[in-house]
Parts: sequence; C-alpha cells; structure tokens
Amino acid sequence: MILIGQYDSPFVRRVAVALSIYGLAFEHRPWSVFGDAEAIAKYNPLRRAPTLVLDGGEVFTDSLTILLVVDEMVGADGASLARSGEEGRELLRLSALAAGVADKAVSLLYERRLRDRAFPLWAERCRAQVIETLDLLEAMREARSTTYLFDAALSHADVILATMIRFVRDALAAEFDWSRWPALVAHSELCEALPVFREISQPYKLTKPGEE
Repeated sequence: MILIGQYDSPFVRRVAVALSIYGLAFEHRPWSVFGDAEAIAKYNPLRRAPTLVLDGGEVFTDSLTILLVVDEMVGADGASLARSGEEGRELLRLSALAAGVADKAVSLLYERRLRDRAFPLWAERCRAQVIETLDLLEAMREARSTTYLFDAALSHADVILATMIRFVRDALAAEFDWSRWPALVAHSELCEALPVFREISQPYKLTKPGEE
C-alpha cells in the first residue's frame, strides 16, 4: 500500500496511526497538496491528501472512507480502533466534530496565510466555528472518566481528536488560548506520548502554491 500526504495533516496522520496500529505495511510518500499536486494527480485527480493506494491499484481518498476500508480489511477482530452499535454511532459523531474543527482550521489558516488580505467576515466565522466546537468537545471529554473516549483503549475518535488538536495548536499557534480547553489538551498530551504518535509525526510547515 501507498499512503500519500504529509504527517502535519491531521487527516493523513489519523490514517497512518490506524495502519500502524493494525500492523499494515505501507509506503509513505510525504507529498504536499501544493508542491506535489501533479504527482498526487497521477493517483487522485482531486489532488487531495490523504490518498491511499491499495496493492491491487484501488485508490481511496477522504480519511473516513479510508478508515472504513482499512477496518474492513483487518476484519472485526482486528479493527481495535472501531466500535459497534451505540458506541459506533457516538464514535462517528465525535470524529465528525473533530474533523470539522480541522477543516475549519485549514480554512482559517489559508485565509490568514495564503490570501493577500483576509476576508474578515469569513475569518471570524471560521474562528467561531472552531471555538464553539472545541467548547462542545471539551465538555464531552471532561464528562468522561475513562482513559480514552470510550474505555482504556484508543478509538478512531481519540486519534482524530488528538491529531486535530496537534494540528490546530501548531498551525495556528497564536490564534487560540488553549487554557480554555484543559481536558482536550490533556487528551492530546496522553495520545502524543504514545510511541505510534511519536513515530508518526512531523512539524507543521505551510507549503504555498508554487513552492517545491
């Protein structure tokens, strides 16, 4: 398998963490969606990361779709990050909220860093969406007494929550006051201390269009 994308992306990173935990070997191609767009286009015309290329040549994009495929590949007994039933629905709900924060943080980052002049209304909307969703996730995490979100074991929701927090804190370091979300910070630090998170890690760097 080939996993395309850089580990400073919370979406690429969540997939790589799952593959590693499941013991699935993959070749990592750390291509930038800007600097390496045409190389990515040979596999995925959307030029998006993550892109996963299976050994048989099938190509999947969108991190949630990729994780559903990977969970199916390893089977119910091997998919330790998945949950079923009511917990499975809750996992999807929490994962969607965390991924939504990451999406809005990317929009805010591009508005701040790629435009000659930020559009204030859009930037403030993105900030509000990030802050209010982090408030919701903070309350949800604080209310849980388990080590991770569901029990003593990692889930896909734990992974995207942690990778999202790392991304937002690194990419938009001066944008938010993280003392507002101590439970989320503690969750991030718990996950980031794990060997798989330390191994699958990359300092954030914004590659602008036209840059190699």
